[in-house]
Amino acid sequence: METAERFRAAVEKRDLAALEDLFTEDVRFYSPVKFTPFEGRPMVLGLFGVLLRVFEDFRYVGDFEGAAETSVDGERAPAEVLLFRAAVEGREIHGIDLLHFDEEGRIKEFTVMVRPQSAVQALGQAVLAGLVADGLV
Repeated sequence: METAERFRAAVEKRDLAALEDLFTEDVRFYSPVKFTPFEGRPMVLGLFGVLLRVFEDFRYVGDFEGAAETSVDGERAPAEVLLFRAAVEGREIHGIDLLHFDEEGRIKEFTVMVRPQSAVQALGQAVLAGLVADGLV
């Protein structure tokens, strides 16, 4: 998918401005460390600003394209899974980004899953600190 390729390039270049057009206004971001999603383009872009600072040596290492049910409406939507590796505070993270797309090809739902547990905890603490520092929580 063209959007996934543009998303991947923007993240790898740490280009926050390039992400803005890729999300729907009502995008939902499901985090591995928060029960409820982050909602809306401004909040999700703010979160990405923090994530781009927190992740060290972030790189995508694979991708899979298909379709899956969304959490919002249960509708089957085009989707892509991007596999990544990174570090947070010296802890190696393996993870996936699951992107769901709307009819126009923009990202309407974004789910992140990471392992191992110790890295999830380090990520959660670092992201919370970044969100607080940026005035987002």
